[in-house]
Amino acid sequence: MALPLLPGYSFSRNVGKTKFHKSQHWGFCNNVSMLVGESKPGIGGEPLLGQKMKHKYSVFTKEVGSDAPAWVAFDKQVLSFDAYVEDKVRDTSQENYGIRYYKILFYLEDDTIQVNEPEVRNSGMPQGTFIRRHRISLPPPEDAQFYTVHHFNVNIDIVFYGRTFKIYDCDAFTKNFLKKIGVKLNPPGQCPEDPSMKIWRKKLDCVKRLQPQESSDTLKQFLQYDRKVLRFFCLWDDSASLFGDRRELVLHYFLSDDTIEIIELLAHNSGRDALPFFLQRRKLPKYGPPGLYQPGEVTNQVVLNVYGGLAVKQVNGYVLDKYKLGKSEQEFYKDSDLSLGTTINVWGRKVVLCDCDEFTKTYYKNKYGIENFTPISFKAPLLPKIERKFPPYTGFGSEEDSLCSCIGLVPKPCLHLRNVGKFMEKDSYGNTSGILRFLAKLITKPCANEGRLFIISYFLSDDTISVFEPTERNSVFNFRKFLKRMRVEKPGQEVFKSELSEYIKAEDLYIGAKVNVNGHLFVVFSADEYTLKFMEENSDKFPLSNLELVLEKLKEKISKSGDVRQVFRAADSGLTKKMDCNTFRDIVMTIAAGNLTEQEFVTIARHYRVPDDPCPDVNVLIAMAHEQLKKNSFENFERLICSSVYQDRERKKVLPSKDIKRLCKSFRLPLSNDLLESLLSKFENSDEQINYESFFCALNWRINIMPTQIAKSPLKERDDVLVGMPSPISMKYIDYLKFLKDIYGLEEE
Repeated sequence: MALPLLPGYSFSRNVGKTKFHKSQHWGFCNNVSMLVGESKPGIGGEPLLGQKMKHKYSVFTKEVGSDAPAWVAFDKQVLSFDAYVEDKVRDTSQENYGIRYYKILFYLEDDTIQVNEPEVRNSGMPQGTFIRRHRISLPPPEDAQFYTVHHFNVNIDIVFYGRTFKIYDCDAFTKNFLKKIGVKLNPPGQCPEDPSMKIWRKKLDCVKRLQPQESSDTLKQFLQYDRKVLRFFCLWDDSASLFGDRRELVLHYFLSDDTIEIIELLAHNSGRDALPFFLQRRKLPKYGPPGLYQPGEVTNQVVLNVYGGLAVKQVNGYVLDKYKLGKSEQEFYKDSDLSLGTTINVWGRKVVLCDCDEFTKTYYKNKYGIENFTPISFKAPLLPKIERKFPPYTGFGSEEDSLCSCIGLVPKPCLHLRNVGKFMEKDSYGNTSGILRFLAKLITKPCANEGRLFIISYFLSDDTISVFEPTERNSVFNFRKFLKRMRVEKPGQEVFKSELSEYIKAEDLYIGAKVNVNGHLFVVFSADEYTLKFMEENSDKFPLSNLELVLEKLKEKISKSGDVRQVFRAADSGLTKKMDCNTFRDIVMTIAAGNLTEQEFVTIARHYRVPDDPCPDVNVLIAMAHEQLKKNSFENFERLICSSVYQDRERKKVLPSKDIKRLCKSFRLPLSNDLLESLLSKFENSDEQINYESFFCALNWRINIMPTQIAKSPLKERDDVLVGMPSPISMKYIDYLKFLKDIYGLEEE
């Protein structure tokens, strides 16, 4: 324990600090100076404990050096004393006192003491550390001092906290140490025996085994074969008995203790209770059931009773019968008795071993050298499947609900008949809508429905269809629902039948198809971009969108390649190597001789179309900029030109594009970044310079008046050549040279 901090006094060896600032915690540890060689007075002028220990233990400090501190000189050196304590016992009349044994440890490095009580088995008392390690003060009236090594000796009494410990002996190191420091050792004392242990030992001597044990070594077998199990697939054919059938079983043979466990394999809806075991794990007798035995008749040992006579001290003993006369022998199945094709007796049931696993085959091959493991067929022949016939549809509710009432006694909704996996896969997610949209015309009554367009939406998640009629401009009708979302049956089917009706699928919808929706006939003549891409990606389900099949059909219809080339060249009078879409359609349809559908032509046209210019015309960009400038009433074009002239130091009337863009941003020109970048790119020259006067004059909507650009709706576009049908895709020109090369192998001349 460190001394308390005393103001104004320090024993630290730190250099450069005064005694008022030095910490004395490092100077002293447990009232012992760290440097024993220093001669420093303690408080009040008395010598410190470390100085006393220097003179008392000088014999040992010479071995490590005279200047070594005590905690270094006596590190890991402990004195050990054997002691006991007499305790009064009031709970029993057989003994008046009890003896408890202790081990007293004295640590030389800091004079601390620890008392331990050795653990005694079945003592019934808490044992272990009795007094934890610390410095113990002397009993009153000298409780201001602490125990030192000079207070200990052999065959004396020592008091710790009012409890008297009688030291009767110590170890060899303690005796040697006490002799070297000049302590005269007393002769060792006698340790009395605990009366309770003496009584318990007498009881143990009187107790004899009622049945002698015979040595049986099963540990070796357990350690060698633990967790190693042989598995056989078995068959119990009980079909000969009343209500019997074939039972498939699995036999487990545990090599660790030669026990057998059997589990039954139950088929689905077998009608039997799913019991955990057919036979619980146990040794299986070969000749069972063996019958009933008297108690004690079946035993591992035969014991003979020896009578001791009528002596004063009668002696009773038991002897094992090594000849085992009269013992009932019982044979059990071993691993050598099990093999494929063998019939074993499972308590009167004939079970055939038909097959086994790979571990079992390896075990028998290594131990017994068996090579033939031909399995025996034990599976029952499959019963012929009886076709289940359902009654015809009654007309009440849906067909699925009516079918569910025939499947079970309790009618349930037809939710289980829906394909949940298809719904999760094809439902709308992110940018994928999962809806095929077609533009169709109603032709049921041509005069009454002339000019009416409808949008047919097919939902891939559940094969449902909805029909809407879009609004016309300046029309009093809004977006009207023609058919709510539902599945649509194909026409011409019988109403009252046992089979489910067929419904319109996605494969039945394509450009040019006629669709009958509940008696209303529609002609499909257009589709959106997502629908066309979906049909081309899934060309195995949509053969009309398979480009290879369409081209093969055209190859069969042509015989003279020269005539085809002349037809296409005559149509391209300007030698532009491209052709108008309508002209290309007329030529292809003529070549196909009516054997090509509109969907197949759209597939060809989409593949060979000439891509449009992604950049719009400069006049369109200026018109879009004028529209934005007019909305925000921006007219500071003169100031923009003046700022540009100020920055044009060389008077070239051109500035870099980045400077023009910075000026537009500084003046807060109300144009989006994309539109401004497109305009700058149109006015740039080869050196990325822009004539600022022409640029800002073009943006001045007061001076440079441009016609208003009107966006055209794709639904309202009309094409007279296609007999009133809107163009199915946004394409203008077709690359016919590439088309001729892929189909007929014609090269450009």
